[in-house]
Amino acid sequence: MSDTARLVGYGAAVFLGSAALLVIEIAAGRLLAPYVGMSLYTWTAIIGVVLAGLSVGNWLGGMWADRGAGPGAAGLTLGLAGAASAGSLAALTWLAPWLEGRPLDLMQAAFLYAAGLFFMPALLLGVVTPLLTTLALRASPRPGHVVGAMHALAALGSIVGTFAAGFWLVQRFGTRQVLAGTGAMLLLLAVPFLRSVRVAAIVLLGAAAAAATAWSRGGLASPCQRESAYFCIRVVDVSAEVPWGEARALVLDHLLHGANHRQEPTLLLSPYMQAMLDLALWHARRRGRPPAAVFFIGGGAYSLPRALGRLWPGTRLEVAELDPAVTATARRHLFVDTAAMRIVHGDARPVLARAHGSRYDLIVGDAFQDVAVPAHLLTLEFARLLRHRLAADGLYVLNVVDAWPEARLVGAVARTLKEAFAHVGVWRPAGTQGPARITFVVAATGAGPLPERPPPAFPWHGQWEPVARERLDGAPALTDDLAPVERLIAPLMLGPRSR
Repeated sequence: MSDTARLVGYGAAVFLGSAALLVIEIAAGRLLAPYVGMSLYTWTAIIGVVLAGLSVGNWLGGMWADRGAGPGAAGLTLGLAGAASAGSLAALTWLAPWLEGRPLDLMQAAFLYAAGLFFMPALLLGVVTPLLTTLALRASPRPGHVVGAMHALAALGSIVGTFAAGFWLVQRFGTRQVLAGTGAMLLLLAVPFLRSVRVAAIVLLGAAAAAATAWSRGGLASPCQRESAYFCIRVVDVSAEVPWGEARALVLDHLLHGANHRQEPTLLLSPYMQAMLDLALWHARRRGRPPAAVFFIGGGAYSLPRALGRLWPGTRLEVAELDPAVTATARRHLFVDTAAMRIVHGDARPVLARAHGSRYDLIVGDAFQDVAVPAHLLTLEFARLLRHRLAADGLYVLNVVDAWPEARLVGAVARTLKEAFAHVGVWRPAGTQGPARITFVVAATGAGPLPERPPPAFPWHGQWEPVARERLDGAPALTDDLAPVERLIAPLMLGPRSR
C-alpha cells in the first residue's frame, strides 16, 4: 500500500472515530433521560466524563505510539471501542437497578451513570487519534501538514457526529439502535487495521458477546414508546388511581407530566393542575364571565386545555407546545380532541412575541419539566411580555417544582413577577411537612388582590395554603442576563429530594 493510501486511511479512521464519539455523547443524554432527566447536571456529567475519557485515551495513545504500536493496535482499539459502545446497553441493565436502589442525589446518580457507561468508549476512541497521527507522521515528510490535517479531521468528524446524532439519527432510529449501530460501524472500521486473524477473532467474539448480552437482558428494548427531538415519550395506564372509568398518563423522560380521564375531562389527577383550574375558575367568577381567550405555555398531556374546553366551550384556546410528537401522542392516546384549539409548535416566548395585537384573559404556564427549567420563561423580560399580552384584568398562573422549606427558585419567580404585576400569590399543598420536594402554584395579576387560597371548584380537589412572604424574601429577580436557575434549585439536585 502506498504512503498516500495509508494517509487517507488513517485520516478516514480519525474522522469516523471522532464522529462516533460525539454520536455516543449525544445518544448518552437521551439514554439517561428516563433515569435522571435532562438537566444541566446530566449534560455536565456526560460531557465531563467523555472529556475525561478522551483525555486519558489521548495520553495512552501517545505513549503506545512511542513504544512502537502499529496499525494493528489502532484496529484493536477501534474494535474494543465498538464492543464498548454496544456493551453500554448491556451494562445499563445492571447499573440502573443498582443505582436506583441507592440513596443518591441527582448529581451523583448522573455522574455514576455517565462514568459507568461512557468513560470506557471515550477512552478507547481517545487512543485512536494520537496513535494514527504518529503512524501518519512516519509516512509523510511534512509533519506540520499531517498534524494539522489530523486535528482538522478530528474536529470535523466531531461536528458531523454531533449534527447527525442530534438532527437525524436519534429521532429516526432511536437511542439504542444508534449506539448499537455505532458499535457495528467501529467494528467494521477496525477490520482493515487488524492484520492478525487471531486478534480480529477475539474482537469480533467480544463484540458478539456484548451484543448478545444486551439483547438477552433487554438492553435493546427502549422504555420509550416514541423518541422525539425533545423527549422519551411514554403513555401509562393509571385507571387504578381514579374512582371510576379509564385514565392514562403522559411520561416525558422520567417525569409524569399529566394524566387524563377518558370520560370526564375535568377530573384532573395532579394536585397542582387542580389548583390551577381552581384559580382559573375563580378568576372567571370574579370577572363575571368566562375568558374570551386563553393561552397555554406548554401542552404536554393537554389536561388543562381539555378541561377548560369542556367548561368554557366558547373560549378560544391557544397552545404553544414545543414538541409535535407530544401533541400527536395526546391526540392518539390521551383522549384529547384538539379540533377547537389553535396549536403552535414552538417555544412559547417567541410565539407570544409574534402575537401582535392579541390579548388573553388567562395565560397558563405548564412548560417546566421537573428540574429542567427553561429559564427564559421565568425572567423579568418575559414577565413584561406576559403583562403586555394579558388583558387589563387578566391572570397568569404557573407551576414551579422546588424544595421546601427553602423554595429559593419560587422566591425568585415571585420577586420577578412582582416587578411586572401588582399582585402575586404563591401556594403550596396544605399540610406539607419539610423537607420536601413539592410543586408550587404561582399566580400574578394587575387587577385586584388574589384569593388567600385557591377555592376548590370540585369536592375532590385538595386544599392549598399560601406561602408566607418572609419565606420568599431575599430571592433575586431573574433577568435574561442572569437567571441562575440551577443554583437556586441546588437542593433538588444535591439532596435526598432530588429523585
